[in-house]
Amino acid sequence: MIEVLLVDDEAYVTESLARTIPWPELGVSGVVCAQSAAEALRVLEERDIDIVVTDIRMPEMDGLALIAEISRKKPHVRTILLTGYSDFEYAKRAIQLQVFDYILKPVNDEELMLAVSNAVESIQDEWRQQHQRRTDYPVLRANLLHDLLLGRRLSPRVVEDKLRQYEVPLRVGDDAAMVLVQLGRPFSRFDESGAALMEFAVGNIAEELFAPHFRVWYARGPHDYPVIVAALRDESARGIGVGPQFETGRRKFLEDAVRELRRQVRTCLNGDISAVVAAWFAFPDGLPAAYRESLAAMFRLGREEEGRILFLEDEASSRERPIGAIDALYRPPTLVHLLESNQWEAAKQKVFAVLDEAEAASFPRELLYEIFFSVTNALMYVAHRQGRFMSRIAPQSLDFMLDRGIAESPDKLRRWTADMMDRLREELAESDRDERRAVIRKVRKLVAERMGPELSVKTVADQVYMHPVYLSKVFKAETGESLGDYIFRMRMERAAHLLRDTNKKIYEISSELGYQNPQHFSKMFRKHYGVTPNEFREQAGG
Repeated sequence: MIEVLLVDDEAYVTESLARTIPWPELGVSGVVCAQSAAEALRVLEERDIDIVVTDIRMPEMDGLALIAEISRKKPHVRTILLTGYSDFEYAKRAIQLQVFDYILKPVNDEELMLAVSNAVESIQDEWRQQHQRRTDYPVLRANLLHDLLLGRRLSPRVVEDKLRQYEVPLRVGDDAAMVLVQLGRPFSRFDESGAALMEFAVGNIAEELFAPHFRVWYARGPHDYPVIVAALRDESARGIGVGPQFETGRRKFLEDAVRELRRQVRTCLNGDISAVVAAWFAFPDGLPAAYRESLAAMFRLGREEEGRILFLEDEASSRERPIGAIDALYRPPTLVHLLESNQWEAAKQKVFAVLDEAEAASFPRELLYEIFFSVTNALMYVAHRQGRFMSRIAPQSLDFMLDRGIAESPDKLRRWTADMMDRLREELAESDRDERRAVIRKVRKLVAERMGPELSVKTVADQVYMHPVYLSKVFKAETGESLGDYIFRMRMERAAHLLRDTNKKIYEISSELGYQNPQHFSKMFRKHYGVTPNEFREQAGG
Protein backbone atom coordinates (compact mmCIF):
# COMPACT_ATOMS: atom_id res chain seq x y z
CA MET A 1 0.00 0.00 0.00
CA ILE A 2 1.81 3.10 -1.25
CA GLU A 3 0.50 6.59 -0.47
CA VAL A 4 1.45 9.83 -2.22
CA LEU A 5 1.33 13.33 -0.73
CA LEU A 6 0.90 16.24 -3.19
CA VAL A 7 2.04 19.63 -1.85
CA ASP A 8 1.35 23.01 -3.53
CA ASP A 9 0.02 26.30 -2.17
CA GLU A 10 -2.29 26.47 -5.19
CA ALA A 11 -5.02 23.93 -4.45
CA TYR A 12 -6.17 23.59 -8.05
CA VAL A 13 -2.76 22.14 -8.99
CA THR A 14 -2.84 19.30 -6.46
CA GLU A 15 -6.55 18.64 -7.02
CA SER A 16 -6.00 18.42 -10.78
CA LEU A 17 -3.11 15.99 -10.36
CA ALA A 18 -5.10 13.91 -7.87
CA ARG A 19 -7.98 13.60 -10.38
CA THR A 20 -6.18 13.19 -13.70
CA ILE A 21 -3.25 10.87 -12.94
CA PRO A 22 -4.23 7.14 -13.03
CA TRP A 23 -2.67 6.47 -9.62
CA PRO A 24 -3.77 2.81 -9.20
CA GLU A 25 -2.01 1.93 -12.47
CA LEU A 26 1.20 3.29 -10.93
CA GLY A 27 0.83 1.10 -7.84
CA VAL A 28 -0.44 3.96 -5.63
CA SER A 29 -3.31 3.14 -3.27
CA GLY A 30 -3.99 6.62 -1.87
CA VAL A 31 -3.36 10.28 -2.65
CA VAL A 32 -3.42 13.11 -0.06
CA CYS A 33 -3.17 16.84 -0.79
CA ALA A 34 -1.63 19.64 1.30
CA GLN A 35 -1.53 23.40 0.62
CA SER A 36 1.55 24.24 2.67
CA ALA A 37 4.73 22.74 4.00
CA ALA A 38 3.40 22.93 7.56
CA GLU A 39 0.26 21.00 6.57
CA ALA A 40 2.41 18.46 4.73
CA LEU A 41 4.52 17.84 7.85
CA ARG A 42 1.33 17.27 9.90
CA VAL A 43 0.11 14.74 7.33
CA LEU A 44 3.48 12.97 7.46
CA GLU A 45 3.14 12.60 11.23
CA GLU A 46 -0.39 11.21 10.96
CA ARG A 47 -0.09 8.90 7.93
CA ASP A 48 2.42 6.48 6.43
CA ILE A 49 3.34 8.50 3.36
CA ASP A 50 5.80 6.93 0.92
CA ILE A 51 6.18 9.58 -1.81
CA VAL A 52 5.98 13.38 -1.56
CA VAL A 53 5.51 15.48 -4.71
CA THR A 54 6.05 19.14 -3.81
CA ASP A 55 6.29 22.50 -5.52
CA ILE A 56 9.51 24.38 -4.82
CA ARG A 57 7.97 27.82 -4.43
CA MET A 58 5.61 28.15 -1.45
CA PRO A 59 5.15 30.82 1.26
CA GLU A 60 6.71 30.48 4.74
CA MET A 61 8.58 27.23 3.96
CA ASP A 62 9.58 26.40 0.39
CA GLY A 63 9.83 22.95 -1.16
CA LEU A 64 13.55 22.59 -0.54
CA ALA A 65 13.14 23.37 3.17
CA LEU A 66 10.26 20.88 3.34
CA ILE A 67 12.38 18.19 1.70
CA ALA A 68 15.23 18.91 4.12
CA GLU A 69 12.83 18.38 7.03
CA ILE A 70 11.45 15.19 5.48
CA SER A 71 14.99 13.86 4.99
CA ARG A 72 15.69 14.47 8.66
CA LYS A 73 12.46 12.99 10.05
CA LYS A 74 11.41 10.44 7.42
CA PRO A 75 14.51 9.48 5.42
CA HIS A 76 12.73 6.55 3.73
CA VAL A 77 10.24 8.86 1.95
CA ARG A 78 10.91 9.47 -1.77
CA THR A 79 10.61 13.14 -2.76
CA ILE A 80 9.85 14.58 -6.20
CA LEU A 81 10.39 18.31 -6.73
CA LEU A 82 8.24 20.41 -9.11
CA THR A 83 9.78 23.71 -10.11
CA GLY A 84 9.55 26.44 -12.68
CA TYR A 85 13.24 27.16 -12.22
CA SER A 86 15.96 25.55 -14.27
CA ASP A 87 18.59 27.38 -12.22
CA PHE A 88 21.65 25.25 -11.46
CA GLU A 89 21.73 26.25 -7.78
CA TYR A 90 18.24 24.80 -7.24
CA ALA A 91 19.24 21.58 -8.98
CA LYS A 92 22.45 21.41 -6.94
CA ARG A 93 20.56 21.86 -3.66
CA ALA A 94 18.01 19.23 -4.71
CA ILE A 95 20.82 16.77 -5.38
CA GLN A 96 22.36 17.50 -1.97
CA LEU A 97 19.00 16.70 -0.36
CA GLN A 98 18.86 13.42 -2.33
CA VAL A 99 15.64 14.36 -4.11
CA PHE A 100 14.41 11.31 -6.01
CA ASP A 101 13.42 13.29 -9.11
CA TYR A 102 13.33 16.92 -10.34
CA ILE A 103 10.58 17.97 -12.81
CA LEU A 104 10.26 21.36 -14.51
CA LYS A 105 6.85 23.08 -14.67
CA PRO A 106 4.49 23.14 -16.41
CA VAL A 107 4.19 19.51 -15.41
CA ASN A 108 3.80 16.96 -18.17
CA ASP A 109 1.52 14.14 -16.94
CA GLU A 110 3.60 11.42 -18.57
CA GLU A 111 6.80 12.80 -17.05
CA LEU A 112 5.24 12.88 -13.58
CA MET A 113 3.80 9.39 -14.03
CA LEU A 114 7.24 8.09 -15.00
CA ALA A 115 8.84 9.72 -11.94
CA VAL A 116 6.18 8.32 -9.59
CA SER A 117 6.38 4.88 -11.22
CA ASN A 118 10.17 4.85 -10.71
CA ALA A 119 9.73 5.91 -7.08
CA VAL A 120 7.16 3.14 -6.52
CA GLU A 121 9.53 0.58 -8.04
CA SER A 122 12.36 1.86 -5.84
CA ILE A 123 10.20 1.51 -2.72
CA GLN A 124 9.07 -1.99 -3.67
CA ASP A 125 12.69 -3.02 -4.30
CA GLU A 126 13.60 -1.75 -0.85
CA TRP A 127 10.71 -3.66 0.69
CA ARG A 128 11.80 -6.84 -1.08
CA GLN A 129 15.35 -6.39 0.19
CA GLN A 130 14.11 -5.78 3.73
CA HIS A 131 11.93 -8.88 3.52
CA GLN A 132 14.87 -10.92 2.25
CA ARG A 133 17.08 -9.64 5.06
CA ARG A 134 14.44 -10.50 7.63
CA THR A 135 14.05 -13.93 6.05
CA ASP A 136 17.82 -14.39 6.41
CA TYR A 137 17.92 -13.06 9.99
CA PRO A 138 17.47 -16.46 11.74
CA VAL A 139 20.49 -17.85 9.87
CA LEU A 140 22.55 -14.68 10.37
CA ARG A 141 21.69 -14.56 14.08
CA ALA A 142 22.55 -18.24 14.51
CA ASN A 143 25.88 -17.77 12.71
CA LEU A 144 26.76 -14.79 14.88
CA LEU A 145 25.84 -16.70 18.03
CA HIS A 146 28.00 -19.62 16.87
CA ASP A 147 30.96 -17.27 16.42
CA LEU A 148 30.51 -15.76 19.88
CA LEU A 149 29.93 -19.10 21.62
CA LEU A 150 33.08 -20.54 20.05
CA GLY A 151 35.15 -17.53 21.06
CA ARG A 152 35.74 -15.88 17.70
CA ARG A 153 37.41 -12.55 18.38
CA LEU A 154 35.22 -9.68 17.16
CA SER A 155 35.64 -6.07 18.20
CA PRO A 156 32.89 -4.65 20.45
CA ARG A 157 31.91 -2.26 17.67
CA VAL A 158 31.50 -5.08 15.14
CA VAL A 159 29.42 -7.09 17.61
CA GLU A 160 27.26 -4.05 18.42
CA ASP A 161 26.72 -3.33 14.72
CA LYS A 162 25.72 -6.91 13.97
CA LEU A 163 23.38 -7.10 16.96
CA ARG A 164 21.64 -3.95 15.77
CA GLN A 165 21.59 -5.02 12.12
CA TYR A 166 20.14 -8.47 12.92
CA GLU A 167 17.70 -6.99 15.47
CA VAL A 168 19.10 -8.96 18.40
CA PRO A 169 17.92 -7.19 21.59
CA LEU A 170 21.20 -7.52 23.52
CA ARG A 171 23.97 -4.97 24.02
CA VAL A 172 27.71 -5.29 24.44
CA GLY A 173 28.44 -5.10 28.17
CA ASP A 174 25.11 -6.58 29.28
CA ASP A 175 25.15 -8.77 32.36
CA ALA A 176 23.70 -11.90 30.78
CA ALA A 177 22.65 -15.43 31.59
CA MET A 178 22.76 -18.42 29.26
CA VAL A 179 20.45 -21.43 29.24
CA LEU A 180 21.51 -24.56 27.35
CA VAL A 181 18.51 -26.73 26.49
CA GLN A 182 18.32 -30.41 25.58
CA LEU A 183 15.12 -31.84 24.12
CA GLY A 184 14.13 -35.04 25.87
CA ARG A 185 13.47 -38.57 24.61
CA PRO A 186 9.88 -37.95 23.43
CA PHE A 187 11.27 -35.63 20.75
CA SER A 188 13.64 -38.28 19.37
CA ARG A 189 10.78 -39.82 17.37
CA PHE A 190 10.82 -36.84 15.00
CA ASP A 191 12.84 -36.70 11.80
CA GLU A 192 15.16 -33.75 11.16
CA SER A 193 12.46 -31.37 9.93
CA GLY A 194 10.11 -32.38 12.74
CA ALA A 195 12.83 -31.86 15.34
CA ALA A 196 13.60 -28.43 13.86
CA LEU A 197 9.90 -27.55 14.15
CA MET A 198 9.89 -28.62 17.80
CA GLU A 199 12.98 -26.50 18.49
CA PHE A 200 11.25 -23.57 16.83
CA ALA A 201 8.22 -24.11 19.07
CA VAL A 202 10.42 -24.30 22.17
CA GLY A 203 12.08 -21.06 21.09
CA ASN A 204 8.76 -19.28 20.67
CA ILE A 205 7.62 -20.43 24.11
CA ALA A 206 10.95 -19.38 25.65
CA GLU A 207 10.87 -15.90 24.09
CA GLU A 208 7.31 -15.36 25.32
CA LEU A 209 8.07 -16.54 28.87
CA PHE A 210 11.34 -14.62 29.22
CA ALA A 211 10.04 -11.42 27.59
CA PRO A 212 8.42 -9.78 30.67
CA HIS A 213 11.78 -9.50 32.47
CA PHE A 214 14.47 -10.29 29.89
CA ARG A 215 15.73 -9.30 26.47
CA VAL A 216 16.24 -12.67 24.76
CA TRP A 217 18.34 -14.18 21.99
CA TYR A 218 17.39 -17.74 21.03
CA ALA A 219 19.12 -19.95 18.44
CA ARG A 220 20.54 -23.43 17.97
CA GLY A 221 24.14 -23.65 19.18
CA PRO A 222 27.12 -25.18 17.34
CA HIS A 223 26.65 -28.52 19.13
CA ASP A 224 22.94 -28.64 18.19
CA TYR A 225 21.62 -27.66 21.60
CA PRO A 226 19.12 -24.77 21.66
CA VAL A 227 20.69 -21.79 23.42
CA ILE A 228 18.94 -18.93 25.23
CA VAL A 229 20.96 -15.81 26.05
CA ALA A 230 19.04 -13.42 28.29
CA ALA A 231 19.76 -9.97 29.76
CA LEU A 232 17.59 -8.42 32.45
CA ARG A 233 15.39 -5.55 31.27
CA ASP A 234 16.28 -2.18 32.80
CA GLU A 235 12.82 -1.72 34.33
CA SER A 236 12.95 -5.19 35.91
CA ALA A 237 16.44 -4.52 37.28
CA ARG A 238 15.28 -1.26 38.89
CA GLY A 239 12.38 -3.03 40.56
CA ILE A 240 14.35 -5.61 42.54
CA GLY A 241 16.65 -3.42 44.60
CA VAL A 242 20.41 -3.70 45.01
CA GLY A 243 23.02 -6.01 46.51
CA PRO A 244 21.87 -9.45 47.73
CA GLN A 245 18.26 -8.46 47.06
CA PHE A 246 19.12 -7.82 43.41
CA GLU A 247 20.93 -11.18 43.06
CA THR A 248 18.00 -13.02 44.64
CA GLY A 249 15.47 -11.18 42.50
CA ARG A 250 17.08 -11.82 39.13
CA ARG A 251 17.73 -15.47 40.09
CA LYS A 252 14.00 -15.82 40.82
CA PHE A 253 13.02 -14.23 37.49
CA LEU A 254 15.37 -16.58 35.65
CA GLU A 255 14.42 -19.70 37.58
CA ASP A 256 10.69 -19.01 37.19
CA ALA A 257 11.08 -18.56 33.43
CA VAL A 258 13.12 -21.77 32.98
CA ARG A 259 10.81 -23.89 35.13
CA GLU A 260 7.73 -22.50 33.37
CA LEU A 261 9.39 -23.26 30.04
CA ARG A 262 9.79 -26.89 31.05
CA ARG A 263 6.18 -27.03 32.28
CA GLN A 264 4.78 -25.60 29.05
CA VAL A 265 6.92 -27.90 26.89
CA ARG A 266 5.48 -30.85 28.79
CA THR A 267 1.92 -29.51 28.54
CA CYS A 268 1.87 -28.10 25.00
CA LEU A 269 4.41 -30.25 23.17
CA ASN A 270 4.07 -33.54 25.10
CA GLY A 271 7.80 -33.67 25.67
CA ASP A 272 10.39 -32.70 28.23
CA ILE A 273 13.60 -30.74 28.39
CA SER A 274 16.74 -30.58 30.49
CA ALA A 275 18.39 -27.21 31.01
CA VAL A 276 21.78 -26.02 32.25
CA VAL A 277 21.84 -22.40 33.40
CA ALA A 278 25.27 -20.75 33.42
CA ALA A 279 26.35 -18.24 36.03
CA TRP A 280 25.93 -14.57 35.05
CA PHE A 281 28.63 -13.15 32.81
CA ALA A 282 29.56 -10.01 30.84
CA PHE A 283 28.21 -10.28 27.29
CA PRO A 284 29.77 -11.26 24.93
CA ASP A 285 33.23 -11.75 26.48
CA GLY A 286 32.07 -14.29 29.04
CA LEU A 287 29.91 -16.24 26.60
CA PRO A 288 32.51 -18.83 25.41
CA ALA A 289 33.46 -19.90 28.93
CA ALA A 290 29.80 -20.05 29.98
CA TYR A 291 29.01 -22.17 26.94
CA ARG A 292 31.90 -24.58 27.46
CA GLU A 293 31.03 -25.04 31.11
CA SER A 294 27.34 -25.55 30.32
CA LEU A 295 28.17 -28.01 27.56
CA ALA A 296 30.37 -30.05 29.89
CA ALA A 297 27.60 -30.07 32.48
CA MET A 298 25.05 -31.19 29.88
CA PHE A 299 27.35 -34.04 28.85
CA ARG A 300 27.54 -35.10 32.50
CA LEU A 301 23.76 -35.03 32.84
CA GLY A 302 23.22 -37.02 29.65
CA ARG A 303 19.85 -38.69 29.21
CA GLU A 304 19.94 -40.31 32.63
CA GLU A 305 18.80 -37.16 34.39
CA GLU A 306 16.26 -36.02 31.81
CA GLY A 307 14.04 -33.20 32.97
CA ARG A 308 16.60 -31.75 35.36
CA ILE A 309 17.30 -28.01 35.58
CA LEU A 310 20.85 -27.34 36.74
CA PHE A 311 22.11 -23.91 37.87
CA LEU A 312 25.89 -23.91 37.65
CA GLU A 313 26.24 -21.19 40.26
CA ASP A 314 24.92 -23.77 42.74
CA GLU A 315 27.87 -26.05 41.94
CA ALA A 316 30.87 -24.72 43.84
CA SER A 317 33.14 -27.13 42.02
CA SER A 318 32.16 -25.70 38.65
CA ARG A 319 33.99 -22.48 39.45
CA GLU A 320 37.18 -24.40 40.14
CA ARG A 321 37.47 -26.06 36.76
CA PRO A 322 39.91 -24.34 34.37
CA ILE A 323 37.46 -24.71 31.48
CA GLY A 324 38.11 -21.32 29.90
CA ALA A 325 41.57 -22.40 28.76
CA ILE A 326 40.11 -25.01 26.40
CA ASP A 327 38.11 -22.37 24.48
CA ALA A 328 41.05 -21.84 22.11
CA LEU A 329 40.46 -25.32 20.67
CA TYR A 330 37.11 -24.18 19.28
CA ARG A 331 38.01 -20.69 18.09
CA PRO A 332 38.32 -20.10 14.34
CA PRO A 333 40.20 -21.26 12.41
CA THR A 334 38.82 -24.58 13.60
CA LEU A 335 40.74 -27.84 13.50
CA VAL A 336 38.56 -29.03 10.61
CA HIS A 337 39.32 -25.87 8.62
CA LEU A 338 43.08 -26.22 9.20
CA LEU A 339 43.10 -29.89 8.25
CA GLU A 340 40.95 -29.38 5.14
CA SER A 341 43.23 -26.58 3.95
CA ASN A 342 46.37 -28.74 4.45
CA GLN A 343 47.67 -26.57 7.30
CA TRP A 344 48.86 -29.60 9.22
CA GLU A 345 51.52 -27.87 11.32
CA ALA A 346 49.09 -25.10 12.28
CA ALA A 347 46.55 -27.75 13.33
CA LYS A 348 49.16 -29.47 15.50
CA GLN A 349 50.21 -26.19 17.10
CA LYS A 350 46.58 -25.34 17.88
CA VAL A 351 46.19 -28.58 19.83
CA PHE A 352 49.66 -28.32 21.38
CA ALA A 353 48.90 -24.82 22.70
CA VAL A 354 45.83 -26.13 24.52
CA LEU A 355 47.80 -29.10 25.84
CA ASP A 356 50.53 -26.75 27.10
CA GLU A 357 47.84 -24.88 29.00
CA ALA A 358 46.46 -28.19 30.25
CA GLU A 359 49.88 -29.14 31.59
CA ALA A 360 50.38 -25.79 33.30
CA ALA A 361 46.89 -25.72 34.83
CA SER A 362 46.73 -29.42 35.76
CA PHE A 363 43.58 -30.08 33.74
CA PRO A 364 41.33 -32.81 35.11
CA ARG A 365 41.20 -36.00 33.06
CA GLU A 366 37.72 -35.09 31.78
CA LEU A 367 39.08 -32.11 29.85
CA LEU A 368 41.85 -34.22 28.35
CA TYR A 369 39.12 -36.57 27.17
CA GLU A 370 37.37 -33.62 25.56
CA ILE A 371 40.54 -32.66 23.69
CA PHE A 372 40.95 -36.28 22.56
CA PHE A 373 37.39 -36.49 21.24
CA SER A 374 37.61 -33.08 19.56
CA VAL A 375 40.76 -34.09 17.68
CA THR A 376 39.26 -37.49 16.84
CA ASN A 377 36.09 -35.91 15.46
CA ALA A 378 38.08 -33.50 13.29
CA LEU A 379 40.29 -36.30 11.92
CA MET A 380 37.30 -38.53 11.16
CA TYR A 381 35.37 -35.73 9.48
CA VAL A 382 38.25 -34.83 7.16
CA ALA A 383 39.01 -38.48 6.40
CA HIS A 384 35.36 -39.27 5.59
CA ARG A 385 35.13 -36.25 3.29
CA GLN A 386 37.96 -37.79 1.26
CA GLY A 387 36.39 -41.25 1.22
CA ARG A 388 38.81 -42.64 3.82
CA PHE A 389 38.28 -44.22 7.25
CA MET A 390 40.50 -43.49 10.24
CA SER A 391 39.72 -46.98 11.55
CA ARG A 392 41.68 -48.36 8.57
CA ILE A 393 44.45 -45.77 8.72
CA ALA A 394 45.06 -46.34 12.45
CA PRO A 395 43.01 -49.38 13.60
CA GLN A 396 44.14 -49.40 17.24
CA SER A 397 44.97 -45.77 17.92
CA LEU A 398 41.44 -44.37 17.78
CA ASP A 399 39.80 -46.91 20.05
CA PHE A 400 39.63 -45.32 23.47
CA MET A 401 38.49 -48.61 25.01
CA LEU A 402 41.62 -50.40 23.75
CA ASP A 403 44.06 -47.73 24.86
CA ARG A 404 42.84 -45.61 27.76
CA GLY A 405 46.37 -44.29 28.19
CA ILE A 406 45.91 -41.99 25.17
CA ALA A 407 44.46 -39.25 27.38
CA GLU A 408 46.43 -40.13 30.49
CA SER A 409 48.56 -37.00 30.27
CA PRO A 410 49.01 -33.92 28.04
CA ASP A 411 52.34 -35.32 26.84
CA LYS A 412 50.83 -38.63 25.66
CA LEU A 413 47.96 -36.81 24.01
CA ARG A 414 50.45 -34.51 22.27
CA ARG A 415 52.39 -37.47 20.81
CA TRP A 416 49.16 -39.21 19.79
CA THR A 417 47.87 -36.06 18.04
CA ALA A 418 51.08 -35.63 16.05
CA ASP A 419 51.08 -39.31 15.04
CA MET A 420 47.42 -39.33 13.95
CA MET A 421 47.76 -36.14 11.92
CA ASP A 422 50.92 -37.44 10.22
CA ARG A 423 49.18 -40.70 9.30
CA LEU A 424 46.14 -38.93 7.88
CA ARG A 425 48.31 -36.48 5.95
CA GLU A 426 50.27 -39.34 4.35
CA GLU A 427 47.06 -41.21 3.50
CA LEU A 428 45.50 -38.15 1.87
CA ALA A 429 48.75 -37.35 0.06
CA GLU A 430 48.75 -40.86 -1.42
CA SER A 431 45.11 -40.38 -2.34
CA ASP A 432 46.00 -37.09 -4.03
CA ARG A 433 48.77 -38.82 -5.96
CA ASP A 434 46.32 -41.48 -7.16
CA GLU A 435 43.86 -38.80 -8.23
CA ARG A 436 46.57 -36.86 -10.06
CA ARG A 437 47.69 -39.99 -11.90
CA ALA A 438 44.09 -40.63 -12.95
CA VAL A 439 43.86 -37.07 -14.25
CA ILE A 440 47.10 -37.47 -16.22
CA ARG A 441 45.78 -40.67 -17.83
CA LYS A 442 42.59 -38.90 -18.85
CA VAL A 443 44.53 -35.93 -20.23
CA ARG A 444 46.72 -38.18 -22.36
CA LYS A 445 43.66 -39.97 -23.69
CA LEU A 446 41.99 -36.66 -24.58
CA VAL A 447 45.10 -35.39 -26.36
CA ALA A 448 45.42 -38.62 -28.34
CA GLU A 449 41.78 -38.43 -29.46
CA ARG A 450 41.66 -34.72 -30.32
CA MET A 451 44.46 -33.36 -32.45
CA GLY A 452 42.30 -30.81 -34.30
CA PRO A 453 42.16 -27.03 -33.93
CA GLU A 454 39.99 -27.33 -30.81
CA LEU A 455 42.83 -28.96 -28.85
CA SER A 456 44.42 -26.61 -26.33
CA VAL A 457 45.37 -26.51 -22.66
CA LYS A 458 42.09 -24.75 -21.92
CA THR A 459 39.85 -27.23 -23.74
CA VAL A 460 41.59 -30.15 -22.03
CA ALA A 461 41.27 -28.41 -18.64
CA ASP A 462 37.56 -27.89 -19.26
CA GLN A 463 37.14 -31.60 -19.92
CA VAL A 464 38.72 -32.57 -16.59
CA TYR A 465 37.01 -29.72 -14.68
CA MET A 466 40.22 -28.01 -13.61
CA HIS A 467 41.67 -24.54 -14.06
CA PRO A 468 44.19 -24.48 -16.97
CA VAL A 469 46.99 -23.07 -14.81
CA TYR A 470 46.41 -25.62 -12.04
CA LEU A 471 46.16 -28.50 -14.53
CA SER A 472 49.45 -27.44 -16.14
CA LYS A 473 51.07 -27.33 -12.71
CA VAL A 474 49.78 -30.82 -11.82
CA PHE A 475 50.79 -32.23 -15.21
CA LYS A 476 54.33 -30.89 -14.97
CA ALA A 477 54.71 -32.07 -11.37
CA GLU A 478 53.76 -35.61 -12.40
CA THR A 479 55.49 -35.85 -15.81
CA GLY A 480 58.25 -33.24 -15.77
CA GLU A 481 56.79 -31.75 -18.96
CA SER A 482 54.36 -28.86 -19.30
CA LEU A 483 50.96 -29.67 -20.78
CA GLY A 484 51.50 -27.19 -23.63
CA ASP A 485 54.81 -28.86 -24.53
CA TYR A 486 53.17 -32.29 -24.32
CA ILE A 487 50.38 -31.29 -26.70
CA PHE A 488 52.95 -29.86 -29.14
CA ARG A 489 55.10 -33.01 -28.94
CA MET A 490 52.10 -35.27 -29.53
CA ARG A 491 51.14 -33.20 -32.59
CA MET A 492 54.64 -33.49 -33.97
CA GLU A 493 54.76 -37.25 -33.38
CA ARG A 494 51.38 -37.60 -35.07
CA ALA A 495 52.66 -35.47 -37.96
CA ALA A 496 55.72 -37.71 -38.34
CA HIS A 497 53.47 -40.79 -38.44
CA LEU A 498 51.21 -39.27 -41.12
CA LEU A 499 54.19 -38.16 -43.21
CA ARG A 500 55.86 -41.55 -42.98
CA ASP A 501 52.88 -43.90 -43.28
CA THR A 502 50.30 -42.06 -45.42
CA ASN A 503 50.16 -40.20 -48.72
CA LYS A 504 48.32 -37.18 -47.29
CA LYS A 505 49.35 -33.77 -48.54
CA ILE A 506 51.22 -31.40 -46.23
CA TYR A 507 48.27 -29.00 -46.06
CA GLU A 508 45.94 -31.91 -45.17
CA ILE A 509 48.19 -33.02 -42.32
CA SER A 510 48.55 -29.41 -41.21
CA SER A 511 44.76 -28.97 -41.06
CA GLU A 512 44.20 -32.32 -39.32
CA LEU A 513 46.61 -31.33 -36.56
CA GLY A 514 44.99 -27.95 -35.98
CA TYR A 515 47.38 -25.74 -37.96
CA GLN A 516 45.42 -23.47 -40.29
CA ASN A 517 48.59 -22.18 -41.94
CA PRO A 518 50.74 -24.91 -43.58
CA GLN A 519 53.78 -22.59 -43.52
CA HIS A 520 53.45 -22.23 -39.76
CA PHE A 521 53.11 -26.01 -39.43
CA SER A 522 56.28 -26.51 -41.49
CA LYS A 523 58.12 -24.02 -39.31
CA MET A 524 57.04 -25.81 -36.10
CA PHE A 525 57.90 -29.22 -37.57
CA ARG A 526 61.38 -28.05 -38.57
CA LYS A 527 61.89 -26.53 -35.11
CA HIS A 528 61.09 -29.92 -33.54
CA TYR A 529 62.79 -32.35 -35.96
CA GLY A 530 65.42 -30.15 -37.62
CA VAL A 531 64.03 -30.82 -41.11
CA THR A 532 61.00 -29.71 -43.10
CA PRO A 533 58.01 -32.04 -43.54
CA ASN A 534 59.00 -32.71 -47.17
CA GLU A 535 62.59 -33.50 -46.18
CA PHE A 536 61.34 -35.80 -43.42
CA ARG A 537 59.09 -37.65 -45.88
CA GLU A 538 61.91 -38.04 -48.40
CA GLN A 539 64.29 -39.39 -45.73
CA ALA A 540 61.66 -41.78 -44.42
CA GLY A 541 60.89 -43.04 -47.92
CA GLY A 542 64.52 -43.40 -48.93
